[in-house]
Amino acid sequence: MTSPRDLPAGSPLSAVLWDMDGTIVDTEPYWIAAETPLVEEFGGTWTDEDALSLVGQSLDSSARILQRAGVRLTEDEIIATLTARVIDFCATQGVPFRPGALEMLRDLKAAGIKTALVTMSYRHMALAIVDLIGFDAFDVVVGGDEVERGKPHPDPYLQAAALLGVDIADTVAIEDSPNGLRSAISSGAVSLGVTNIVPLDEVGADTVWPTLAGRSAADLVALHTAHSAPRARVEEVQA
Repeated sequence: MTSPRDLPAGSPLSAVLWDMDGTIVDTEPYWIAAETPLVEEFGGTWTDEDALSLVGQSLDSSARILQRAGVRLTEDEIIATLTARVIDFCATQGVPFRPGALEMLRDLKAAGIKTALVTMSYRHMALAIVDLIGFDAFDVVVGGDEVERGKPHPDPYLQAAALLGVDIADTVAIEDSPNGLRSAISSGAVSLGVTNIVPLDEVGADTVWPTLAGRSAADLVALHTAHSAPRARVEEVQA
């Protein structure tokens, strides 16, 4: 377990900003399982490729795509239906936490590094998942219904940094989807992709890890130091 004294003196990493679905909990299969019957109820078909296209999308964007697939419901009705079904899956089948996620959250807490949950799931669902973690893992929660523009726009991460009172450049954002990484990158956070369902190698993240298992808060500090220093030098040259 990492303690503050185990970290480099003067470490600039102020906070770690976490995506939820696919990064902390492996709920993406639950979303896909909720989408498919919804489309079929309206006489449409929903392929694996269609489902993967929604990974990392905001819920309102996903709702519009489902409407184009033939779902004759309003955006709010689609979002409410999908969210209720995924919450039910979590309640009946359990919440599958991603490898190393809970251990990393505990280590960040022990190290005294702030954390935020930044998700496109609506706040009530995010809080339902947070309640199942078993300890006070997050200082701030930003839900998809609390931002004007969702991922891939930078707004969710910028809002989380503002609520934490930190500079976005002093954070690491952890994501499992291309759209999520685009949001993190455009916000100015150091971006870490953790591969889950879709490939991330060509999105432009600062780095991609295959898993969080075996990683520690010290690894995130080292990642931030390695990728924030070159940016600072570029900014000095441009100035």
